[in-house]
Amino acid sequence: MQLPTPERLRQKRLDLALTQSELAKRAGVSQPLIARIEAGDVDPRLSTLRKICTAFEEVEKKKVLARDIMHTLVIFVSSEDSVESAVHLMEENGFSQVPVIDQGVPVGSISEDTIIKVMTDRKASDISQMRIRDIMGDAFPTVSPTTELNEISHMLERNPAVLVVEKGVTTGFVTKHDVIKLLHG
Repeated sequence: MQLPTPERLRQKRLDLALTQSELAKRAGVSQPLIARIEAGDVDPRLSTLRKICTAFEEVEKKKVLARDIMHTLVIFVSSEDSVESAVHLMEENGFSQVPVIDQGVPVGSISEDTIIKVMTDRKASDISQMRIRDIMGDAFPTVSPTTELNEISHMLERNPAVLVVEKGVTTGFVTKHDVIKLLHG
């Protein structure tokens, strides 16, 4: 068994997005001790290293991944569907947007906002028979099932949803609401 070097300890802490203070608190040691260990100024006791490693393990266990919070029933439309069918599907399921997926691959998105923007230029009856491909917006970003919550949260700052794709097939989705629900455990 090889003991971790100061550089490895520091890198592990950074990979887990922990500050020295957070790690110190979790390990039951002082922040200055963590700083000195990482700087190589002090050789820690084996019991101290064990506490630090245990703290790392606990943080790793608590990481939330896309597969932990994703919805597996993906409601979507095809680019060949009519806008009217998309509106019906959104109303039926209480969604304000849905992904456009052709043969398992995300190709765009359709939202209430997109439809309303198109309505300013055309009659509603003309729009309802249009194909989704003619008015769809960009596809939602995609992540793997093992993508961490932190990365998903950043994507959701600019997008209403994130699709989860595994082996080229859309298997789930995560919305802003799913992330906010985590606050009340």
